[in-house]
Amino acid sequence: MDTEGTYDAPGTRRDSVPRPAEPHAAPPPVPPRPAAPPRTGGEVPVVPPPFLTWLRTPRPDAAPGIWRYGHRPKPPEEPDRIPGRQLFSGALISLLCGWLLWSLLWNGYLGHYWMWPLYALTPDSWRDGMVAVWTVYIYYGLCLLVLVVVFGRLGRWSQVWRRWAVPALRRLWDDSGNPPPVAPAPQEDPAEWPLLRAAGAHDAADRLAADAQAGLMTDVDHARIERAWQSVRAQPGRLAGFTDAVLRHGAAACAHPSGARDLPVRAAPHDLITRQVRLGAAAADPRNPYEHRGAGCALDPSLLGTSLLAVGPPGCGKTGRLVRPVLESLCLQALAGRAAVVAVGAAGAQLAPDEAFDVVVKIGRPDSAYDLDLYGGTDDPDEAAGVLAEGLVGDLAPGASGEDGRRAATALAQLLGPFRAVHGRFPSVPELRELLDGSVAALRTALRTGGHDALARELDARERQAQRPGDVGSLLADRLALLDRPAFAGFFGTSDPARTFSLRALEHPLRVRIDLPERGHAEASRMLARLVLAQFTECAAGRADRSLFACLVLDDATRTVTPESVRGLQRLRSAHAGAVLTLRTLDDVPEALRSALLGAVGCRMAFSGVTTWDGARFAEVWGKEWVEARDVTDRQVIAHEPFTRATHVVRRIVTGRAVTAQSVTVRKVERERWSASELAHGVPAGHAVLSVTSVRGESAPPVLVDLEA
Repeated sequence: MDTEGTYDAPGTRRDSVPRPAEPHAAPPPVPPRPAAPPRTGGEVPVVPPPFLTWLRTPRPDAAPGIWRYGHRPKPPEEPDRIPGRQLFSGALISLLCGWLLWSLLWNGYLGHYWMWPLYALTPDSWRDGMVAVWTVYIYYGLCLLVLVVVFGRLGRWSQVWRRWAVPALRRLWDDSGNPPPVAPAPQEDPAEWPLLRAAGAHDAADRLAADAQAGLMTDVDHARIERAWQSVRAQPGRLAGFTDAVLRHGAAACAHPSGARDLPVRAAPHDLITRQVRLGAAAADPRNPYEHRGAGCALDPSLLGTSLLAVGPPGCGKTGRLVRPVLESLCLQALAGRAAVVAVGAAGAQLAPDEAFDVVVKIGRPDSAYDLDLYGGTDDPDEAAGVLAEGLVGDLAPGASGEDGRRAATALAQLLGPFRAVHGRFPSVPELRELLDGSVAALRTALRTGGHDALARELDARERQAQRPGDVGSLLADRLALLDRPAFAGFFGTSDPARTFSLRALEHPLRVRIDLPERGHAEASRMLARLVLAQFTECAAGRADRSLFACLVLDDATRTVTPESVRGLQRLRSAHAGAVLTLRTLDDVPEALRSALLGAVGCRMAFSGVTTWDGARFAEVWGKEWVEARDVTDRQVIAHEPFTRATHVVRRIVTGRAVTAQSVTVRKVERERWSASELAHGVPAGHAVLSVTSVRGESAPPVLVDLEA
C-alpha cells in the first residue's frame, strides 16, 4: 500500500530496495466501532480478543535481561531469610508440640491445677447451670488462643503462611475461571490509542480500536503503526497522509514494503512493545542474583546494541536456542519498521524459512535471485579497497599494528581507482585477479587515452611494488582465486546493479539472509563472512538515518575476528547497531584478540560444555564479587571431670568417633562470580550463563539460564 512517505526512512528512495511483484491485499473495511461493547446475555462475560489481553498486560520496569511481559517484581530479599526446609520443619514440630499440650489439658491428664485462674476470677454463682458451662468453654477458648499465639510465634507460622499459603491461594484464584478484568479507562487504555486522540486524530483512533476489538489487529500491526506515528510526531506535516492511510486500510496501514504482516511461523515468545524475545528462565540457583531467580530472560535491541558473543561446542543449542529466536525477533521488528537485519550462515543451517526474508543471497547456487556486492555499494575506491582487503587477508594480520592490512588496502586502491575511472564500475573477480597478476597494460593505455595521467601513475607504483620480494599483491591474487571458481561464475559481478545486493540498504527495514557455501568451499566461506562483517560495521556506522536498529547475526564467526572487526564492533554501539556472533570455542580466535573480543562486546554467553580454557576467559571478564565465607572447624573436646570423661568414652564406643565441638567463622572474601571449573563442569545441559549490558551502561551479572524453560 502507499503510505505517502509516512513509513519510508528519510533520505531514501522506495524503489531502491527489493519489493514483491504484487502487494498483499488489504483486508476489507471494518464497520464503524460501536459506542459500547455488545452484551451477550447478562451472566456470560464478554471475553476480549487475545490481542487486547496481550496489549493490556502490565510490563513493569525490571533489570536488564528480565522478561518484562507480565513480570511480577519480587519483594526485597530478607538478609536473614530462613531456608524453606528449616522453616517448614520448625513449624511442624511447633504444631505437634502445641497439639500434644492441648490434648493433655483437654483430657485432664495434667489435673485441674491449670483451672485456678478461672476459679480465682469468677464468683461462685457462675459455677452452676449453663453459666458454668459457657464460662468453662470460654476459658478453654482463651487457653487455646494463648497456645496458638505462643506456638505460632515459636514455629514462625506467619512466615509459612506468607511464603507458601498466600502464593498457592493466589494461583488457585487466578485459575478458578474468573472473568477477565474490566478494561481500563479510555484515556488509559492502549487499545483506544490515546496518543492519537490527544493529537486530534479521533477518526484514525476509532478505526484502529475497531480493528483491535474485531480481532483484525496483531502485535506486528500495533508496533508498525506505533512506529509510523512516531515519524508523524517528528514531522507533523505527515499527519494527513497517516490519517488517510489508516482510515482506508485500518490495521493493514503503513505496511512493510514486502506486504507481509507477520512471519510464517514463530518459535519463541516475543513482545513487540518492549521489543524483547524470551530465551528461557533464570534457574533457582544460589549463584544467580535474587531478583533474577525464576524470572524470564530476554534480549532486546538495547542489549544487542552492545553486541553479543556466544561460545559453546556443537550441539549445545547456540543456533536453535539463541540465533533463531533472536533472528525471528529482529525479523518481526523489521516488519514493524523498527529494524534491519542481516543473517549469515552456512547453506542448510535453516536459520529461518525463505518466506521470512526480503532478500536471500545463496552464494554458489544457480537458483539465487540476488548477488552480493564485494565492494559494499560504495563509489569510493579507497573505501572499497579497505573493506575488500579486510575480507581477503584480514585474518593474516592479527597484530595490533595492521601493517599487512594497510598494504593490502593500498595495493587494491591502486587498481580499483584507475579501473573505475575507465569503466565506470569496479572490476569483477576475474578482472581484478588479472590486474593483481600484472596484466595492466590495457588499463594503462585506456588511462592515457582518457587523460587520467595521475591514475596512470598509480599503476606505475603498483608495478614497482609488485617487483619487490614479499609483495602483498600475490597474496591477494591467491586469496581472490578462491572466489574465481566455476561454482561462483555467476556471482560477484558488477554489471547488473538490480541483481546485486549491497549493505548500503541498511537504512531500510530489510530482512536479509546470506547463505555461505560451507561444503567444498570452507575457506571461501570464511573469507566471505569476514567481508560481510567488515561491510556491515562500515555501512552501519556510515548511515545517514540511524533510526532503524541494524543487526548482523553471524551463526559461525570462526576465523572472522580481526583487529579491524574488533574495533568495528566497538563503533556499532554509538551507531544504533549491533552484532550477534557465535563460536565453537575461543581457540577459533587469534590468541592476541581473545581478551579484546570479550571486552568489545557487552553481552556474553557461555553454553554448557565449554572447555576450562574458555571458562577461564569468561571468569576473568566477569570478575569477582564479595561473598560471605563460613569456615567450620571441628576440635576434640577434652574432658577433665571423671563423669564427663566416662560419658565421652561411652559415646566414642557407640559412634566410633571422638567427641568434637564446632566453631564457625564468618568472613567477607572476594571470589569469582563463575570459576572456570564451574563453567566447564557445573552448567547443566540445556543451560547457559548469560551476562548483559545495555547501551546506556546498565548491566546485570552473569545469570544461569534454563533455555528449555
